[in-house]
Amino acid sequence: MKSDNKNTKISGVVNLLAEFSIPLLSGVVIALFLANFLGEGVVNHYLHLPLLGPDITILGHELSFYFIINDIFMVLFFGIAAVEITQAVIPGGSLNPITRALNPILGTIGGIVGPVLVYISLAYFFELKDSVYKGWAIPIATDIALAWLVARFVFGKGHPAISYLLLLAIADDALGLGIIAVFYSDPAHPVQPLWLLLTLTGMLIAYFLRYKKVSNFWYYLLLGGVPSWLGLLAAHLHPALALIFIVPFMPSDLKKHEGLFDEEQESNTISNFEHFFKIPVDFGLFCFGLANSAIAFSGIGDVTWLVLSSLFFGKTIGVFLFSYIGELLGLKIPQGMGYKHIFVVAIIAGIGLTVALFIAGIAFMDPELEGAGKMGALFSIVIALPAIFLGIVFKLKKLKK
Repeated sequence: MKSDNKNTKISGVVNLLAEFSIPLLSGVVIALFLANFLGEGVVNHYLHLPLLGPDITILGHELSFYFIINDIFMVLFFGIAAVEITQAVIPGGSLNPITRALNPILGTIGGIVGPVLVYISLAYFFELKDSVYKGWAIPIATDIALAWLVARFVFGKGHPAISYLLLLAIADDALGLGIIAVFYSDPAHPVQPLWLLLTLTGMLIAYFLRYKKVSNFWYYLLLGGVPSWLGLLAAHLHPALALIFIVPFMPSDLKKHEGLFDEEQESNTISNFEHFFKIPVDFGLFCFGLANSAIAFSGIGDVTWLVLSSLFFGKTIGVFLFSYIGELLGLKIPQGMGYKHIFVVAIIAGIGLTVALFIAGIAFMDPELEGAGKMGALFSIVIALPAIFLGIVFKLKKLKK
């Protein structure tokens, strides 16, 4: 009996830490401290240091801590995010019928148009130098990890607003990666679309496994996920998205979508996958924060406030306005959501970190502008505060039954 009570307490502490995103935030804080105490260059040197030596690579990529976290570990996070979307669009899900997914997709367009217009307009109004305009794409993407965790806290588990936000975030991140490929392509590593046939092969394998009623999710991960990941990596696209193309093929016969990580869902392939990786993903986000937040505060500049304003005002106005227009055109928002939910989702969508940091790193040749852009992406974490406040004021949290 005492052992059971002890396990229950430990489980409660673990769930509490995950619920408040303590691992992720701890990683961010530690990375910031190290970057400002030891130096940004020193910390990033060790983050990108080959752990197994420069001779051991995967398609030319050294196995650094940064690569392992951003290109391998985050595959699981995006995979679990894909579970939420998949379950939302099946019968009984908050985005079923599929026409209900059109509104968040339209919101995604607004979430790109809005920040870009705000960025360019502010840069023009304050007569900033021409080189600043190259950072127009920094605020277009939503950080899925942070946005998802904030949304879970604001709305509660199983709320359709989380599915709405995740679909929006995944879509604009995918478009963001496409924009990187087109507008910020590396001449030394141009996109190789032919390798995407390998990703397509992974999808066909996953389809075959589903057709044969294979229920063990490991077959989907290894036989479908690995080719998908290799295809994206070889094509010079972000391989962290690999499982987004595989997860939808995992069998799911849920009669009702209760939301990500719900403890009482039926046992099937797709829910077994998310439950198995719940703890590793929640606590692995500590490493994600550590790998992506080593930025010195000395980098604050005009571009910092330009990026932050674009993420906050541009995302909020763009997502809300386009979603509202979609509603007027007959593209209904998911059941269980109203305009208050859309407004708060639009605010949360302004939290940008991963892709924003990446774009800032390749958009500017000037180290000063690069650092300022990265600080703007990092400061967008504070956007969670007004979202949480409005969630409380509007009483948006889904009550447990």
